[in-house]
Amino acid sequence: MIRPAKHRAAPLRKRLIPLAITGSVVLAGVGVHSAFATPSADAVISQVYGGGGNSGAILTNDFIELANAGSGSLDLSGYTVQYLSGNPGPTTKWQATPLTGSLAGNGRYLIQEAAGTGGTTALPTPDATGNINMSATTGTVALVQGTDPLTCVTKADCLADSRIKDLVGFGTAVVFKGSGQALGASNTQSVFRKTLVDTEDNAADFTSGDPTPHNSGGESTGDGSEPSPTPTPTPPANAVSAKIHDIQGTTRISPLAGKDVKDVTGIVIGVRSTGASKGFWMQDPNADNDPRTSEGIFVYTSSAPTVRVGDSVSVSGYISQYYPGGKDAGGLSVNEIAKPIVTTLSTGNKLPAPVVLDKKSIPAGFAPDARGGSIEGLTLEPNKYALDLFKSLEGMNVRFSDARVVGAANSYNEMWVTVDPNHNKTKRGGVYYGSYNDPNPARLMVQTLITNQAFPQADVGDTLKGITEGPLDWNQFGGTYAVQAREIGILKSGGLKPEVTTAAKSDEASLATYNVQNLAPKDPQAKYDRLAQGLINNLRSPDIVALEEIQDNSGAVDDGTVDADKTLNKLTDAIAAAGGPQYEWRQINPENDKDGGQPGGNIRTAYLFNPKRVSFTDRPGGTSTTPVGITGKGDKTALTVSPGRIDPTNSAWNSSRKPLVGEFTFQGKKLFVIANHFASKLGDQGVDSRFQVPTRSSEVQRTQQAAVENAFIKELLAADPKANLVVLGDLNDFQFSPAVQTLTGNGKQLTDLVNTLPQAERYSYVYQGNSQVLDHILVNPAMKHVSYDVVHINSEFADQTSDHEPQVVRVKP
Repeated sequence: MIRPAKHRAAPLRKRLIPLAITGSVVLAGVGVHSAFATPSADAVISQVYGGGGNSGAILTNDFIELANAGSGSLDLSGYTVQYLSGNPGPTTKWQATPLTGSLAGNGRYLIQEAAGTGGTTALPTPDATGNINMSATTGTVALVQGTDPLTCVTKADCLADSRIKDLVGFGTAVVFKGSGQALGASNTQSVFRKTLVDTEDNAADFTSGDPTPHNSGGESTGDGSEPSPTPTPTPPANAVSAKIHDIQGTTRISPLAGKDVKDVTGIVIGVRSTGASKGFWMQDPNADNDPRTSEGIFVYTSSAPTVRVGDSVSVSGYISQYYPGGKDAGGLSVNEIAKPIVTTLSTGNKLPAPVVLDKKSIPAGFAPDARGGSIEGLTLEPNKYALDLFKSLEGMNVRFSDARVVGAANSYNEMWVTVDPNHNKTKRGGVYYGSYNDPNPARLMVQTLITNQAFPQADVGDTLKGITEGPLDWNQFGGTYAVQAREIGILKSGGLKPEVTTAAKSDEASLATYNVQNLAPKDPQAKYDRLAQGLINNLRSPDIVALEEIQDNSGAVDDGTVDADKTLNKLTDAIAAAGGPQYEWRQINPENDKDGGQPGGNIRTAYLFNPKRVSFTDRPGGTSTTPVGITGKGDKTALTVSPGRIDPTNSAWNSSRKPLVGEFTFQGKKLFVIANHFASKLGDQGVDSRFQVPTRSSEVQRTQQAAVENAFIKELLAADPKANLVVLGDLNDFQFSPAVQTLTGNGKQLTDLVNTLPQAERYSYVYQGNSQVLDHILVNPAMKHVSYDVVHINSEFADQTSDHEPQVVRVKP
């Protein structure tokens, strides 16, 4: 399958550093060739400064900074940033600077403009360079999709121009978005976004301060590090004295969001000095009597904090409603103090007592139901819903003890545990995801703040013995909240071993499905060797293997290559070299860039088969766009082409893999096999989304795909009700989903074999600590002698060959 987590830009958040902006700037572009996403509201103008080289300025040049609130990289080829003077006349022209390269997920992009005669400090190395001499105090800047200069000179005309992706009017500019212009730009002050949430209102979205330009490499003015924004010596005159619980409030939206606060006191309970989201957590030891209001908060410093755990501090700053990954991603927000002024009052203080998280403290309900709407404005009910409880503890010191690992450690130094040891426990120690109504509320992500200790390489079923303690935070990739461990338990192995399936008997045909996770010729030989060992030793050399995510010969290089013979030959050679069968293979090349997956990879399904055990019936004519049909009746039923693709030009398969049908013979018996890789879950709202119940938008396409394939299956079984049919592959959906129910004809045409297992064994993939089903093997009722097994060798382990488990079925046709 293809999951968002595979393509995230970084394990921690990248943050927008405030920049000073004056005037109006526009970004424009001609085309979109993004690797993972298309330019959208995620790409915004984050900072504008027109005072470079002016009297009193430190920086020598004007600049415009862009930011990406999304996780996907955005190709800026053919885009421009454009500038219009603050009070344009009918003949006033926009000035444009072309852009090149890309805007990384959660990253920034710096455009250097004209230099003045003053200033002492150059900008960081710019990502693009122009010569626009912007006003320090008034103007309009736009991000534009195209290279031709804009022609609009009024607010109405500019806002109606679809080429403009973002626009900022500052000072007294005539052209701006929303209720008013961004204010405060000067020779020494830029205008910059308060957060990356674009409300389409320049006055509300922007503030002013010292210019702090950042390029795509993270370099800033000075030593190339990410310095904290230089605070004023005292808080603004309108700053409000507040306690942490005043900031957090009783909903997910801070009542002080967008305001300046002062005299916020607490004890430092955790410090994050690395990654892109540097700062510290503080907690007020003097709690109020309202269980809905958190007493903890994160203070975003942008550079390594100078405070230490146990310090008592007083903080002034700006209250940010921060959405990790951007608001458009649909996730929850975190209340933070940004642009802080931190005063240490004392050191070595006792930390506030941790809140214990266990089976008794976490409610059975996961989230309130807002009928698909946002839960942000709902009053928290921490005794009723786990997400509400965690929000009421956001930023506070929490603890759990002796927790079982339910999601293995990954390359981002994350793992998942459960603090409810018996709820939905799988046979091997995970927690199974059995319905949309129960995403296992007692799951928690674990990350670490410990810099001098390696992250535990935990497998599912291991235990973090003893105490794990630290601040509670929300992580956009976690599917729940995360404990930022200041102290982490000792890893005790659960003894989990890779499974070995039962060998097929001589009169049984064995068929397997295996998603090999973007297999390409450039992958190290070690991956091929491990796949070979798994197929031979753990799957016992199946007679037929349906493979998913086989990439073309050039892998993820988008050069027009569609052949995959090098990929498949390298795999079959590795299997033979390891003592396995000399498999043959069959597949159909897709049209270039038409089947989705990693850009350029042209992933497809393919068959391996052991010619000493089964034969493949080759019938020519199967192409990427030729549909397979059915001919004949009864035992004369056959495919018109073999291999063939099911209705490949149907819109249901847009940007997705087409099912591959093959006709095999085993001991004189005909066997029809359909290999699948349905559309991915990209775009779905997460289980921990702020929208509840989450929308599963990708489900629509998979259900359409299932209906198309089910129609083919009905045609086949109408021709021969006794046909031997195996449907298998990565369906990217759960056994209880509408798509799978449609494919099986609600169980009338096909039996989903995962449902024949005990519930504690129904899973083929572990995602965010939930053991769930994505891969399936289905058979028609004529298949009477069936033995089925999910072979757990990957997803429960920190060391994986693929992120999916293979499955095997043994049949007697």
